[in-house]
Amino acid sequence: MITIRHSQQIMTIATATFFAAVCFSSSAYTQSSEPTFSRDVAPIFQEKCQTCHNPEGIGPMPLMNYAQVKPFAALIKDRTTKGIMPPWHNDTTTGIQSFKNDASLSEAQITTIAQWVDEGAIEGNPADLPAPIKLSNGAAWQLSDQLGPPDVIIKSTPYNVVANGQDQWWTPNVRFEGMDKERWLRAAEFKPSYPLGKKVVHHGHAVLIPEGEKRQVALARYGVGKSWEMYPEGTGMRVPAKGTIAWNLHYFPVGIEGDNDVVEVGLWFYPEDRQPEFETAGEAMFRVDGLNGMARGQDIVIPPHGYQVITGTHVLQEPAIIHSYRPHLHMRGKVMTMEAIYPDGRTEVIQQVNKYNHNWQISYIYEDDVKPLLPKGTVLQFTSVFDNTVNNPINPDPNQWVVFGRRGVDEMSHAWVGITYINEEQYATAVGARRASQETLSLD
Repeated sequence: MITIRHSQQIMTIATATFFAAVCFSSSAYTQSSEPTFSRDVAPIFQEKCQTCHNPEGIGPMPLMNYAQVKPFAALIKDRTTKGIMPPWHNDTTTGIQSFKNDASLSEAQITTIAQWVDEGAIEGNPADLPAPIKLSNGAAWQLSDQLGPPDVIIKSTPYNVVANGQDQWWTPNVRFEGMDKERWLRAAEFKPSYPLGKKVVHHGHAVLIPEGEKRQVALARYGVGKSWEMYPEGTGMRVPAKGTIAWNLHYFPVGIEGDNDVVEVGLWFYPEDRQPEFETAGEAMFRVDGLNGMARGQDIVIPPHGYQVITGTHVLQEPAIIHSYRPHLHMRGKVMTMEAIYPDGRTEVIQQVNKYNHNWQISYIYEDDVKPLLPKGTVLQFTSVFDNTVNNPINPDPNQWVVFGRRGVDEMSHAWVGITYINEEQYATAVGARRASQETLSLD
């Protein structure tokens, strides 16, 4: 009996241990399968959200910790599942899909956020939080972490910002005498003042008119969502020592006024003894409207509660490398497509932005291995679609006829394309290097 009881006791203990292990395992599995903010969501926010959503960023609320995020959980799920946030308007089914600055969420990240919200938006263990990321001060140069302080800083003349009213333009000319000789520009950053300028400067240009020359040098172009440009390795812009900066700054009142607002542009140059292989003009304007002898924008006439589609074509007179694409439409703009029609008749969609939103002027920067290499004679074709109906969420008034104009409530249609023209020898070398790289990848 003693032996039997002892055996039963062993069996009872073993059985209890087994069921406890099963229950513990099930509980652990359930816990690990439920997303938590600390372990699963915070890393996504660090990677994709906090650059804008921090106390000094342009996002409407900071999303730096659980206490800040929790009240907006349902809104965050809505915006991320609809693809509204983070702002990234590229058509994911057409054209190039490999970008150096891809801000979009992956399907897995979207699913994680949605599941986290659906299951109660729990915090989890704070010990699971990733280390905080380093964020730039609101008034700092974004490129300084990579390139150090700018070599030269140019400034606009002061502008008194009005609190209310229509779009405002500030177009001063400022003397440029920042260097003692011609240099090769590597990168440029357009920096509105902080905090006011970042709220009211919608977009702008700083164009250098060299002394005694006819050419213009577009040092920097800015739009909300695009503040800097760094040229590909071995590519630079030739900048003269002296000239005049023609500023074109678009201010949009937001209910705050301020005196003496100044915009700055930082310039980073290659070393004085280095001349890059390729000379670029930076972002070049390719118009979709007002071509074939028509006046600028004369073909933009969008009816009330209607749509319009216009197309513009440009023949490349030299081979070229495209390294970025930035559509520019206004509030009725919906789609802009960039296609290449090659000399042999082949047609290829390079990129399509099918969820355009005028509130963001995003420059899509291509990874090096997918940058279009275009032979001489290629036709770049741009197609714009305008939506003047109630289906357009940022349409201010679908009852109006809409024509060309500088204001946001009017329309424009052009693309800013980061393009570098090259000679035939450089083109052949670039094509050969691309093919060799692709063959190496295929072997791997």
